[in-house]
Amino acid sequence: MWLNNATVASLPIKCSRHNTPSRSHSLYKLVKSCYAGGDEFVVVVCEKRDIFALTGAMARTLPLFNAKSTAPSIGRTVTVEFLLVGEDNKPLSNSDLSCLEALAHGVRLTAKIVDMPCADMHTDTFIEEVRAVGKDLGIVPRVIQGEECLDMGLGGIYNVGKAAEHAPALCYLSHTPDGAQKTVAWVGKGIVFDTGGLCIKSKVGMCTMKTDCGGAAAMLGAFYLAVKMRTCTSYSAWLRMLSGRKPSALMISLHFTQESKYHAGLVANNEDWEQACVKAGQVSGDLVHPVPYSPELHFPEFSSTVADMKNSVADRGNAQVSCAGLFIGSHLGFDFPGVWLHVDMAAPAHIGDRATGYGPALLNILFGAKSSNPLLQGLAPPGVIWERECMEVEDDVPSLKKVKLQPE
Repeated sequence: MWLNNATVASLPIKCSRHNTPSRSHSLYKLVKSCYAGGDEFVVVVCEKRDIFALTGAMARTLPLFNAKSTAPSIGRTVTVEFLLVGEDNKPLSNSDLSCLEALAHGVRLTAKIVDMPCADMHTDTFIEEVRAVGKDLGIVPRVIQGEECLDMGLGGIYNVGKAAEHAPALCYLSHTPDGAQKTVAWVGKGIVFDTGGLCIKSKVGMCTMKTDCGGAAAMLGAFYLAVKMRTCTSYSAWLRMLSGRKPSALMISLHFTQESKYHAGLVANNEDWEQACVKAGQVSGDLVHPVPYSPELHFPEFSSTVADMKNSVADRGNAQVSCAGLFIGSHLGFDFPGVWLHVDMAAPAHIGDRATGYGPALLNILFGAKSSNPLLQGLAPPGVIWERECMEVEDDVPSLKKVKLQPE
């Protein structure tokens, strides 16, 4: 348009069934390519059903971390206005705006932690971020670090990270509102840099290993949004922070191997929740797609002649993403009566050299039925999935299905 002072662009018309109807990834690319620097205005025309995903996409275009010497010394203001069309085109309420603002903060916080190199975002700095979120929410996090990990029986965390300059840590955030009847555990892996340890990364693979803390970063951003929106469910967020080789995590766990550039891989022991997570991904823009759940076919990859199990698969061509989820599930036990999901978000956690802030949007839509915020409630999968109390245990699961973490 006149003197290139304005740009008008449209999103693609075509949208396959495994994409998000919001086309949020296309919005991200369009807006990112049109920024000129300085104060700017962006007007997004959309239906209300897509506003959550598109807000996350807009937040993604404005990362908090920038170490370039040419970065502006003072901040700039980017004003984003949503013009709603379609049947539900009433102005956004204050609660809607609060939700979108908290989402933008959660996405940008998650991306910042992943973007920063481990010289800056080491375990001590990560803990500072956790405490800052806790202070904002009125919660004091429990931090177990260094030798205390060993005293508490957390040998895996301690031994993996004990040689690092900054001691390994386990951070725990908990929020239990009055009247809460359900408890959800979110666990994220926070390897601030994964060298590969004994299986050292290649020169190509090493370059992206600062992103291996994206699971814990996503948990922190998601927890911030959930508590800000006055969830009526009890949440606990466990963040495992190390410098070195990677352990794994439990319940709703975010972990890293490889699935798709845009889709996280999902392993779940419950089909209802599996389908709900896929729908939540499409609504939130944080896409996810299930991989096979067949413990009887894949868990034998961890068989060992000298121990209960190996820590790596024998055949990396046999559903490696599924195996990674099953490794985590085995520590609950395959006879665990509750529901667990494993989200493998290695690829969608970053686009090129930039983090995406993947995770907070997905989890808050998935669990939105238990939020007090009307926007999250309206976008969440049907609440009926919360009514299923137990799981049927498969009789043909390998003998290692009983493997669990036993307290000291």
